[in-house]
Amino acid sequence: SLEEAAKRELEEETGVKGVYLEQLYSFGDVKRDPRGRVITVAYFALISAEKQMLKASTAVYEAQWFSAYSVPKIAFDHKKILDYALQRLKWKLEYTTVAFKLLPKNFTLTQLQVLYEIVLNKKFDKRNFRKKIFALGLVEDTGEKTSGVSHRPASVYRCKRKVGEIIEIL
Repeated sequence: SLEEAAKRELEEETGVKGVYLEQLYSFGDVKRDPRGRVITVAYFALISAEKQMLKASTAVYEAQWFSAYSVPKIAFDHKKILDYALQRLKWKLEYTTVAFKLLPKNFTLTQLQVLYEIVLNKKFDKRNFRKKIFALGLVEDTGEKTSGVSHRPASVYRCKRKVGEIIEIL
């Protein structure tokens, strides 16, 4: 299937597996590749912060992370595909709980806010952001605190809703 092929390619090229994967869009402009007609069914994967290790394999000799807002030159219309994936992720963060796939199972509210700020490329007021998250019932306190920090330990939370659930967040 297309999804199995996308999972296989992701693992073969980066070593990443067992992540959230979603079909993004089909790209088929006749002139998108000067070598000939190519149709791409693009997928995007969301990878938790605790699974960020990449490992190049098969046809790829190097794999590394880049900011979606500062990507080196990439081939053909791949920048257009990346931009569309980023826009789709922004939209999904506004109406679903998919953001929690980008965090470890247990996280702080600061980690959650930073995630939203990075993806949406804007800053949020700390008090208003937390008030909104609590009002939506998105998280539950684990009763744990961060340790080994030079500041007051933060409370640790986990997602209380099903990941991908539709809910108006922002």
